[in-house]
Amino acid sequence: MKKLFTFLITAFSILLNAQNARITGILQDDKDEYILFANVVLYNQADSSLVKVETTDENGKFIIQNIAKGKYYLDASYLGLNNLQVEDINVDSNPDVDLGTLLMTTASVELETAIVTAKRSMVEIKPDRTVFNVQGTINSTGDNGLELLRKAPGVLVDNNNSITVLSRSGVLIYVDGKRLPLGGDDLSNYLQNLTADQIDRIDIITNPGAKYEAQGNAGIIDIRLKRNENHGLNGSVNTNITKAFHWRKGISGNLNYRNKAINTFFRIGTFDNSVRQTFRFDDFQNEVRVNNTIIDRNDSQGGNIRWGTDFFLNDNHTLGFLVSANIRDNISKSNSENFISSIATPDDIDSILVASNTSDDEFESQSYNLNYVFTEGETTVNIDADFGSFRSDSDNDQPNIYYNPDRTEILTEVNTAYVTPVAIDIYTFKVDYESNLFDGRLGLGTKLSRVETDNTFLFYDIPNSDRIRDDRRSNQFLYNENVYAAYVSYQRPLGELFKFSSGVRLEQTDATGDLIPFDEDLQEPPVELDYLSVFPNLGLTYSKNPKHVFSINYGRRINRPDYNVLNPFKSQINQLSFSKGNPFLSPEIVNNFELGYLWNYRYNIKLAYSRTTDQITRLIGPDESDPRARFINWDNLAEQITYSLNVSIPIEVTKIWNAYFNLSGSHLNNQADYGDGVTVDLQRWSYNIFQQQTIDLPGGFVGEVSGWFSGPGIWGGVFKYDTQWSLNLGLQKKFMNNKLSVKLSAQDIFHQAFWSGFSEFNGLRSNGIGEWDSRRGTLNISYNFGNEKVKSRKRQTGIEDEAGRVN
Repeated sequence: MKKLFTFLITAFSILLNAQNARITGILQDDKDEYILFANVVLYNQADSSLVKVETTDENGKFIIQNIAKGKYYLDASYLGLNNLQVEDINVDSNPDVDLGTLLMTTASVELETAIVTAKRSMVEIKPDRTVFNVQGTINSTGDNGLELLRKAPGVLVDNNNSITVLSRSGVLIYVDGKRLPLGGDDLSNYLQNLTADQIDRIDIITNPGAKYEAQGNAGIIDIRLKRNENHGLNGSVNTNITKAFHWRKGISGNLNYRNKAINTFFRIGTFDNSVRQTFRFDDFQNEVRVNNTIIDRNDSQGGNIRWGTDFFLNDNHTLGFLVSANIRDNISKSNSENFISSIATPDDIDSILVASNTSDDEFESQSYNLNYVFTEGETTVNIDADFGSFRSDSDNDQPNIYYNPDRTEILTEVNTAYVTPVAIDIYTFKVDYESNLFDGRLGLGTKLSRVETDNTFLFYDIPNSDRIRDDRRSNQFLYNENVYAAYVSYQRPLGELFKFSSGVRLEQTDATGDLIPFDEDLQEPPVELDYLSVFPNLGLTYSKNPKHVFSINYGRRINRPDYNVLNPFKSQINQLSFSKGNPFLSPEIVNNFELGYLWNYRYNIKLAYSRTTDQITRLIGPDESDPRARFINWDNLAEQITYSLNVSIPIEVTKIWNAYFNLSGSHLNNQADYGDGVTVDLQRWSYNIFQQQTIDLPGGFVGEVSGWFSGPGIWGGVFKYDTQWSLNLGLQKKFMNNKLSVKLSAQDIFHQAFWSGFSEFNGLRSNGIGEWDSRRGTLNISYNFGNEKVKSRKRQTGIEDEAGRVN
């Protein structure tokens, strides 16, 4: 801690006042009248990054102050007028740059007879992130958060709902700039209960700067929820119904009120979903073949609320709070059949294991945020305090019945049950400071976080009808983690063509994992972690003109094992198939290098290389105690090396036809040696293609054809998966002056979005295939009401901070 505070004090001590230039001008229309409250946006010419946003006053004048030396371009916009762009604005030794009177011409649309609306591109490429605008695609209708990530550029969701970015695992999920402290099934369930109508956009940050916490090898996926910027009272109602193998349905409503002093918003939603999944595995090990089929149905109901308010105390001070809560009840019924035979005579069945499982799950969460923002000129101070509480409880009944080959006789019956309550509390406090310094931008900050988890595993034998707890298999796992962090970042132009960015983040980790068995004879000492890590990042951009931007970035990151992978509980599908955690995992460290090229503000190419040591991964191997059984375990690979290429291509084919393509390819190399001849030496190429075609049809209809194709690749440490693909159709029509929207979509119409593949590890070969409710049709109806006028104020048109607020 002393090292961190010494570092922070030293960084603050270099702050000096720097005199910067200003840019002024006056906007007039083609009738020589001043344009009031127009938006004026200044961009850095080197990399097209946003520098400053202002509005014109009652005399049409704008003043952009505290501008560092360099080259810029300016974009002015106003409803009913054509956008105006001024390029090659050179700020050098002259402290005042006067652009004079600038003329904006009238747009061809008559405002009295038409409504001018803005339509965002589905994908936007920005200097530090890729933005996937959910509302830019009709085929997001009826999706949940996890399904939307499958469509996001550079993102892959595998057969176990694990998420990778640019073929790198260890991605960190944020919601509205706040880290979501969930993993494994808890994360999957949360994302599946986040509906598409709640989500505005998804930001994909592959190489975050020092301001962001270093956790997450693949970077950050930040899911931004909808917020209304219109003045007055506004709201919407949204409902959707989906038919797949079973039905899904949901309804939600939003209210927002904003004036010059306050902005308050409220959302409530509910859902009722039923999902079917089918898995088939064919395992060969120890001269035994087990052919397994699992049919699983999940019925879930739940709801969520979100309430937040920002108080605009004056032009310099904003105070806000945000409260959210989620609740879900889930009933899962799984039927598993395992045909057991010898490898020598695989068709001669020895016995059949039938397991009909029932799981009753409950989940609830609450999160609370207090936020304060101070702005004066180019200086910003942001203070956040957060508390999150996550609770889940699962009660599982699992009868295991062994039959003879023709199922006329029960050979053995083993009935078991397990109960797994989980409690997680997260406390965070952070301060961020930004200001201009020496013609550049300085950032300083600190963050303190604490995570407390309490996981209990109660295992029961059911010899008759009563449950009897097995203390040798029941335990409690406590995991507490403290992270103390501080950072400094700095960016500035280097001459007229280059822009440099750098940063360093220090994180002190203090964590303890304590496994407490109910049988005291099994007690082991706790696992304790205490280490200081340094995470530098560097970036350089080169731009001879705004239409050609080259960039190179380097970053070092960490992925700490969380309670999901550390917890050694043995979770069973049946007696012959289970998963478990590993309390002795080491944190993984990755070094990421990226080369990028942005052409004409739209077309983006990114080449990346990463080397990860102690890669945390899943391995599918044989069980030591039962020669017929298999397990999925967590372990560290010695290293993983990844090369990847991603290309984003938006195309305006005609005025009514727009297309988007995202192409990515990668090569993975997994290496590990666990001794006794147990090794991992696996390499594979992979590629992914996503495309979307949007066409304006007669009668005000909009049609959409989208789809993706995923080539072969590697899941976890040893599973090689085959190709899969999906083709989707969508149709949209708006009514009542665009207030009422009706969308129809059909997903995976050829039913090819299923996974298949095989793994070979430590004497076990496992062939697998999995299907889910990917082929489905959805009807979505939404209605918006309230004031449509957006009043331009400086506070509304600024840059979003990590909390999703506008500074």
